[in-house]
Amino acid sequence: MNRYSTHIPVYALALTLAALGCGPKQRSSAPASPAADSSGAITIKGSDTMLHLVTAWADAYMKSNAGATVSVTGGGSGTGIASLLNGTTSICASSRDLNEEEQRLAADKGLQLHPVVVARDAITIVVHPANPIGELTIEQLKKIYTGAYTTWDQLGGPAEPIVVLSRESSSGTYMFFLEHVLEKEDFSANAMLLPATSAIIQSVADSPWAIGYVGLGYAEEAAQKVKILPVKKDAQSAAIMPTVGTVTSGEYSIARPLLLVTAGEPAGAIKAFIDSCLSADGQKLVAETGYVTVN
Repeated sequence: MNRYSTHIPVYALALTLAALGCGPKQRSSAPASPAADSSGAITIKGSDTMLHLVTAWADAYMKSNAGATVSVTGGGSGTGIASLLNGTTSICASSRDLNEEEQRLAADKGLQLHPVVVARDAITIVVHPANPIGELTIEQLKKIYTGAYTTWDQLGGPAEPIVVLSRESSSGTYMFFLEHVLEKEDFSANAMLLPATSAIIQSVADSPWAIGYVGLGYAEEAAQKVKILPVKKDAQSAAIMPTVGTVTSGEYSIARPLLLVTAGEPAGAIKAFIDSCLSADGQKLVAETGYVTVN
């Protein structure tokens, strides 16, 4: 369950995804993502970062719509996008844009993908509470995760090896971190890839010299076990803690939009569900679960 880039324009990303629908339409026998069936059943699959939030939306929607069923599973943005392309989910929850291969597959199937920005998130850097390091720059994070830095004394800490923890490659958080922090350089061969945010938090809590990253929606949970580090855009900038306020203002430099994506324009129960996510009550849940509203 979930709770919880330099700053990137939210609507620019949405337009990038929407551009998949431009150009001549192709006829294809491939089925679009399934709409809700006659009972109003909806399936949502994808981002683990969004899992708490989407589950909260689903619970609220089912309470307000008698007989409606919304099934929510995680597995990562890549898993959700694959399910959308294969027609096995109604909605994909994604914390990243589609990659080139996914865009090609969508075009081959004649699918016009429709993204909607429903919330915003930030990447939160976590270390063990005993770690004396108090802040990091984006460049230092890049050097840690690419393997250029291997011990904490290279960052002003003790001469202890850095235990590098990352989400696995199917995660949208992994892809965002790869693109916006590592600038598409390879992760260190020593980086340990973990399947879920909860595993990152627990592993950092168990290892005094580990470092990991999680979504802002997990910050409250994480703060009970680990230390959240402020991040500097560069050496001359101020160190900024990830919060709703600093994401909204653009001060925090590792922020991103969160998307619900459908194959084609949403209609019927699917449209009603997405509209409920964007409603005042839906956006109230965004704030309550530790994310940033789109309003």
